[in-house]
Amino acid sequence: MNPVTDLIIRPAAPADGPTVLAFIRELAEYERLLHEVKTTAADIDALLFCAAPRAFCDIAEIAGEPAGFALWFYSISTFEGRHGLYLEDLYVRPHLRGGGVGKALLAHLARRCATEGLARLEWAVLDWNAPAIAFYDSLGATAKTDWITRRLSGEALSRLAAAQT
Repeated sequence: MNPVTDLIIRPAAPADGPTVLAFIRELAEYERLLHEVKTTAADIDALLFCAAPRAFCDIAEIAGEPAGFALWFYSISTFEGRHGLYLEDLYVRPHLRGGGVGKALLAHLARRCATEGLARLEWAVLDWNAPAIAFYDSLGATAKTDWITRRLSGEALSRLAAAQT
């Protein structure tokens, strides 16, 4: 079996919910963040398969077996005056890495950007994940070292939401 010739990429369907959840958990385990996963099967259904989804997922399959996924959403660049794509999760099962699945998923998203006239494709990578960084660099991706990601969540988010201005 040649992964590249046997590979298909398709939009996730409601029946893929358990697979998407499994991929999220496998990715979190690899990233040493499994303890942070709160997502349920119902959450996946509500995120991806509702009447007006704001997040989307593509499944990579090799010979009909799930090999990986890309979960993404539309972003915006006010400087470009156009939308872009933000790749929230990219995951390929370990035994299939190096066979072109990750590159195919990224190329699939890049083609979507080109077709829809989107300005860019962006994502984050953990600073210790040298194999992923090297892979992204080999594709021509650049690091945005002049920007620092900030996050409000949990109690801090609740406090700000409740603040009287």
